[in-house]
Amino acid sequence: MRLIIDTFVQVAQDCPVTTGVVPTTKPNAKPSIHVLQYELLSIDPYRYTIDDLIYEVHIRHKEYPEETIAKDADRIRAELFSKSHPCMRASMLPKKYGWGVHYDPAGKLAIYGMETEQYRKFVEGTSGTPKLVYAMRNKRA
Repeated sequence: MRLIIDTFVQVAQDCPVTTGVVPTTKPNAKPSIHVLQYELLSIDPYRYTIDDLIYEVHIRHKEYPEETIAKDADRIRAELFSKSHPCMRASMLPKKYGWGVHYDPAGKLAIYGMETEQYRKFVEGTSGTPKLVYAMRNKRA
């Protein structure tokens, strides 16, 4: 398990929006990974670490039945993390949809629209001292 703490992921320098945009799912389609990330982080900020979020998104995206999760959660998690996964710098939320991602001192995540006062406070350094990083660019510079 990796733990990223006290870090704020700013939106990508080439982010195409100027405010946080709620990602949507096309009609009759499964929710995408970034839609699931948005839903989980907006409904319950500072609940998930990056690994917990990756796991929760995975089981929802793959639509595992509840009984399978209850019985095989450890196996599913072990298989999932047998491969590496990117951090939130690679998520579409800060790259495309205008959401900054805060990792608190315990490594728990919350998202903030780039137009919000809290986002501005993180970027200006008036909201504690998280390390500032940019989300990965959408295109090569």
